[in-house]
Amino acid sequence: MTTTAGNRPVSNPTARTHEVTNQTPPLVGHDVADDPVLLEGVRREGAEWYLDDLHRVGRRTGSEEVQRWAEEANRHEPELRTHDRYGNRVDEVDFHPSYHSLMNVAISEGLAGAPWADERPGAHVARAAGFMVWSSAEAGHGCPVSMTYAAVPALRNSPELAAEYEPLLTSRVYDPGLRAPGGKRGILAGMGMTEKQGGTDVRTNTTSAVEAADGSWRLRGHKWFTSAPMNDLFLVLAQAPGGLSCFLVPRVLPDGSRNTFRIQRLKDKLGNRSNASSEPEFDDTVAWLVGDEGKGVRTIIDMVTMTRLDCILGSASGTRAALAQAAHHARHRSVFGAELIDQPLMRNVLADLALESEAATTLALRVAGATDRAQRGDAGERAFLRLATAVGKYWVCKRQPSAVAEALECLGGNGYDEASGMPRLYREAPLNGIWEGSGNVNALDVLRALGREPESLEAFRAEVEAAAGADARLDAAWREVRGELARPEDAELRARRLVERLALVLQGSLLVRHAPAPVADAFCASRLAGDRGLAFGTLPAGTDLAGVLERLPAGL
Repeated sequence: MTTTAGNRPVSNPTARTHEVTNQTPPLVGHDVADDPVLLEGVRREGAEWYLDDLHRVGRRTGSEEVQRWAEEANRHEPELRTHDRYGNRVDEVDFHPSYHSLMNVAISEGLAGAPWADERPGAHVARAAGFMVWSSAEAGHGCPVSMTYAAVPALRNSPELAAEYEPLLTSRVYDPGLRAPGGKRGILAGMGMTEKQGGTDVRTNTTSAVEAADGSWRLRGHKWFTSAPMNDLFLVLAQAPGGLSCFLVPRVLPDGSRNTFRIQRLKDKLGNRSNASSEPEFDDTVAWLVGDEGKGVRTIIDMVTMTRLDCILGSASGTRAALAQAAHHARHRSVFGAELIDQPLMRNVLADLALESEAATTLALRVAGATDRAQRGDAGERAFLRLATAVGKYWVCKRQPSAVAEALECLGGNGYDEASGMPRLYREAPLNGIWEGSGNVNALDVLRALGREPESLEAFRAEVEAAAGADARLDAAWREVRGELARPEDAELRARRLVERLALVLQGSLLVRHAPAPVADAFCASRLAGDRGLAFGTLPAGTDLAGVLERLPAGL
């Protein structure tokens, strides 16, 4: 189109510069639970009765409203108020209303302590699936939800305390605010383990505990990383005369007075911005002993085991969420005359990410199933859980950052823009690999289990060998692992390599038994056999990419 200026034709500077084309629409208005890998796993692990509720949670998770809550809860970060206007210590943290909206749904849907009061087989699997779906929208608020779930088995080491607090911890009512627990309809729990001088080495803790005349205890010390400080009670490690012990510390005492819980500051974290993580100081703080004096680690490990399960669930969820964004983008973006989803190299990348996600989800739900059956008295599942939780925590959490980075790259520059949501997923990705023990801690925990609890290796062996003879590559990889297990020398030096291979053969066994043939074949070829690429998108020639991509979440 041209106009004239005098006798000269002049091109019209296009009036269409602001017309938007070839951009991906927002991924909203879908059912996040409409995922064949997730749904098959829930059925397989014994919670088919939950599927209608899971889809309801999934539809809400995918709604525009919840996506807005997630963005607002992270953009408007928690704010610490140490004092009121008159100079009195209050030590309160204020959250944006969207954070409270996210918490309300999580608690009311039974994603915190509710499974411990649910006698139906599969209750913990149902909770795990709901947690995975709901936390894919926003991971930060999952921290207090997870800690509340995990506190119940640890608290049961003291039946009197459990009788008092467990009905409130298993409630489906979100009742925020600092009030005496007995006057609330539901409460939340947290934990205080690490200190600045020791970190993971909790036996170097200096927080002290002295017994009072009334049978309670008084704590004095400073914790280094205590998340969700507005929760109602905390399980805390402190040095008693008999050794390191576990204590229950309420924010508000039964008479309604504030317990001493001075929040020195909130951490300025890489990600997880919606969740407040604090440094509390105890000074003559009232507490009650949980479990036996001097057995603090043994007591609180019951809580740690459950939060490690949630690390696996959360990382599998975050990986799946990133894959969904990448696949959605590829289905709606055209490059060089064809949709991205039809470009061979992009298909290889997406298929490789889908493999990683399916393996993580399948392993996560298998561990959740073992948790459920172990709580119901299955000794074999309890033995399997001991090793599988540490192996899964190491590997699934270790793989999340690289998978999310690759998914972000699928969106190109759009993925680097905050509005896409991908930067938030990327900042969240390393967290679960650090929380509840870094990679080294979990690798050493695997060695500890192998050395002290041979029944856990036997249960693990039985699980892997349930697929014996089904795939020669899996069989060969398991023989290699058994050879590694037979070499005691330099065990710590080789620990990461060993745990990685344990995770891969476990995932391989699960996929060979439960996934479609294209998925199992591609996994064994790329993770267990000789042709192993070092980056995503390096699946070997001949891989049935279409068969793998059929497993992508539906409705994107």
